[in-house]
Amino acid sequence: MHGTSKMLALASSITSAMAAVQGFNYGSTFTTGAAKEQADFESEFKIAQALSGAPGTFNSARLYTMVQGGTTNDPISAIPAALNTDTTLLLGLWASAGDATFANELQALKTAVSTYADSFSSLVVGISVGSEDIYRESPTGQANGDDPGASPDTIVDYIGQVKDVLTAAGISVPVGHVDTWNAWSNSSVTSVIEACDFIGIDTYPYYQNTETNGIDDAKYLFDKAVAVTAAAAGSKPIWVTETGWPVSGPTENLAIPSTSNAKTFWDEIGCNELFGVTNVWWYTLRDADPGTPSPSFGIIGSSSTTPLYDLSCSNVSSSSSSSAVSSATSSAAAGGSSTTLSVAVSQSSAASAAAGSATSVAVGGSPALSSGLPSSQLSLEAQTSTAAATGSAATGTGSGSGSGSGAGTGSNSTVAATATPTPSLTTASTGAGNAVSLGAAFVALMAAMLAL
Repeated sequence: MHGTSKMLALASSITSAMAAVQGFNYGSTFTTGAAKEQADFESEFKIAQALSGAPGTFNSARLYTMVQGGTTNDPISAIPAALNTDTTLLLGLWASAGDATFANELQALKTAVSTYADSFSSLVVGISVGSEDIYRESPTGQANGDDPGASPDTIVDYIGQVKDVLTAAGISVPVGHVDTWNAWSNSSVTSVIEACDFIGIDTYPYYQNTETNGIDDAKYLFDKAVAVTAAAAGSKPIWVTETGWPVSGPTENLAIPSTSNAKTFWDEIGCNELFGVTNVWWYTLRDADPGTPSPSFGIIGSSSTTPLYDLSCSNVSSSSSSSAVSSATSSAAAGGSSTTLSVAVSQSSAASAAAGSATSVAVGGSPALSSGLPSSQLSLEAQTSTAAATGSAATGTGSGSGSGSGAGTGSNSTVAATATPTPSLTTASTGAGNAVSLGAAFVALMAAMLAL
């Protein structure tokens, strides 16, 4: 026990010294459809950085599009806003509207690279090519009524185009893709994983409405979603690009939206597993902007800068909760440092794996895609036409939660539980290529522990 305490203390000290990126998701429009301007982004970024009681500074922003609202291919004004507020960016290029629209996204990226060349590498922590495109292309996404997506081949092609732009400019920035856990577990996305420098996962236990998904099981479901993704991702670092719990809205099976439950999810997932350990963009700072969507995930309301619940991690126990066990470990590697979160899925998932049983899971798209939310996708998707369903049903090792659509209703996706993987969420301080495996991290920590 004493040795374990020393190991965890060492891990904690290293993690503090190499704090990972943490921030929120930001759409390019208000709920009215009006485009956000630079001043709007600056206001939101400053509010995020000044959140009362927050565990560290939330000074990173994940975007969904490179294009400023109301223009054809001008760079989004969130970029100069980020420069003025010392906010880092996970840039996004919308990839589900066809080649012509993606060409405009790419042109906006080229212009941004040229305009902000001196600051680009330090400002941008990564670039996501698309968001949940493969999920929406799948039969599950189509059955849930979500908008057209893009095939794995299309995403791989687009990733290559983005990397070509960066190479030509002499810029080194991790390029990846964001999708749901069941999309990542599908064998058809192997080529996408190979093309990515990082894997972005969107997951919402709230929407996993065919399983026991009350707040007491949310951490367990989150860990399973990460496990499925990690099993498919291999050595690629995993960034949590969307997760959260609604403060209001409809009940999804046993999942009840409330500020109390949102606080519990923040504590058990954010404080216990993510903040300061891996790159994470929470969903979301504010979605009542100005109208209130249902469900609503915002930490603050439309006319306030005060959090709706306590953001401090003061009530978080050092021991694990629910039916999952998590521990933070850190290690250093030649050429760069990384911080790794180990999430061990136990109990019922292990039993399911041993029995080789299948778990049916309801999966939907990001709440950012729901009507009325301030997401950049909404204005872009108006340009798209219905795509044919060409994807295959998702299967993977283990079972997990997926992010849900606005109403959270839709058909199920079956995931075969054939193993109990232990995932690694890794943030590399000098780029995704410096990620260290869980095994190496564990060995390094054990050696350090024995030396104490």
